[in-house]
Amino acid sequence: MLTKLWKGLTGPSDIWCSKRPISLLQHWPNTRYRIGHTIVPGTKVPVGTLLYHGALTGPHLLTALEWVSVEPDHSIVFCQGPIETGCWHLTLKVTRPMKVLYFDGTSGAKIPEGTMDTQDLVVWSKMNPEWVGNEGKHIMDLCKWGQKSGVNGFLSEVMICDFTSHMEVVSFLNLESTRIGYSSPADLPEDLNNGLIYSRTSVHHVFEIMHSASWHEMYPGETRIMLDFSGLVSFYDTTLVPSLVPRCVGLDRWDHRVEGISSEDIERVQDRLAQALIRPPVTTSGIDWKTVLRVVMMQYLVNMTLDDRSIFRHAQQVQRRLRTVLLPYTVFAALPPNTSVTANATNSWAAPIFQECAILHTTSIAHGTTLMPSERLLLEAVRETTREICRVITKMWVSGMMTGVDPLYPREQHPKADHIHTLMGEWKEDVTQLMSWLDWSVWEMCYLPTWPFGFPGAEPPFQVQWDSASLWPDPNKGEWKRPQPKCIRRLEPYGL
Repeated sequence: MLTKLWKGLTGPSDIWCSKRPISLLQHWPNTRYRIGHTIVPGTKVPVGTLLYHGALTGPHLLTALEWVSVEPDHSIVFCQGPIETGCWHLTLKVTRPMKVLYFDGTSGAKIPEGTMDTQDLVVWSKMNPEWVGNEGKHIMDLCKWGQKSGVNGFLSEVMICDFTSHMEVVSFLNLESTRIGYSSPADLPEDLNNGLIYSRTSVHHVFEIMHSASWHEMYPGETRIMLDFSGLVSFYDTTLVPSLVPRCVGLDRWDHRVEGISSEDIERVQDRLAQALIRPPVTTSGIDWKTVLRVVMMQYLVNMTLDDRSIFRHAQQVQRRLRTVLLPYTVFAALPPNTSVTANATNSWAAPIFQECAILHTTSIAHGTTLMPSERLLLEAVRETTREICRVITKMWVSGMMTGVDPLYPREQHPKADHIHTLMGEWKEDVTQLMSWLDWSVWEMCYLPTWPFGFPGAEPPFQVQWDSASLWPDPNKGEWKRPQPKCIRRLEPYGL
């Protein structure tokens, strides 16, 4: 169904400034048309939803206003710390339904192209382009504005106003640092390519951020946020915002802005939104099982036929992917010293990492929650699937470390080619058996170039130097303004 909100502008024939499907909480449509025009109350972030936060200095609950992610792949990038002590990664569980407010478009993008205009109008009654990069000012004033309506947070990025309300800590893990970001690669071990590990690792982690976002590209989109469509407020509503009607005539959808709205229309939008927020919402309660089942993740490893000259490089690529999968669970205390990765009969040092991987997504559901018989059946299915995925991935990762192909645990000499061939054969068998058991098959992903990768003014760690076959838009050209979809491999090399 297409929304037809602009009509009858020039006589008998209808002309619409916007004709597009309802696509709230879906990544692709809101990336393709990143300047938002819709605000929707969220009836709740369901009980049991897990939220993640990295970049912590220690195991202390946040008291300031901050951001969280619904995917550990996103938050883990910000979990950075000294190589000697690792970093801290926080996992929270929602204990009471959270009331949120959703801004469509790419409303978390800090660019002066209109992505944050609707937020500015709601909280300040005017647009302040000079504050685009002032994250602290935005979240502070938004939370202050939302207090009177009981709003606990804001989206697209999840801005949390009070970490002591509606949530409890599931885990505070001291993890191995991601080792990407703002500093030079001097603290990383170097191979014969003199620092190439650092740039490849950075590109790999950037790709994984895009990959986690791709899980919500199309319908049903992000299912962990439930919106109250009866409270939707749109700047395409000609009755509510008539002053914007002439502002979009003759313009492509890419160029629509809420700039030029009248003060009277701003006041009407604010009044409508206030009414939607204070009335009793239509809510449901309990665990969102559809989401729990969708969150269980599998990383696919490609079959390779390799010669002795390239097999070591490919083995390192596979090992990096295994490391990325396990990174949210890689408890720092469990890691062996960098200089002494030694095999033993049980490799028991990896047991805590496997345990965290296997139980993190289900422990918060099992404890303190009353489940119906059908829900217990679903929980056991999720547990069994997650445990087997984590068992195989941990086993493969440990065997890579034992063989000496892990870039962060290098041996003085490269392992012999026949040892790597044996390792690759074991990996192939492990993955084949696991995929047969799971019966899943996805080998590519499609994406839209997304802020801030390749955008003008991007800051570290997003200033990665891409080659001529870059996955991202050239910041010196205008292609970032009208992004076009690309489909790529899910393994290095990413280009097709």
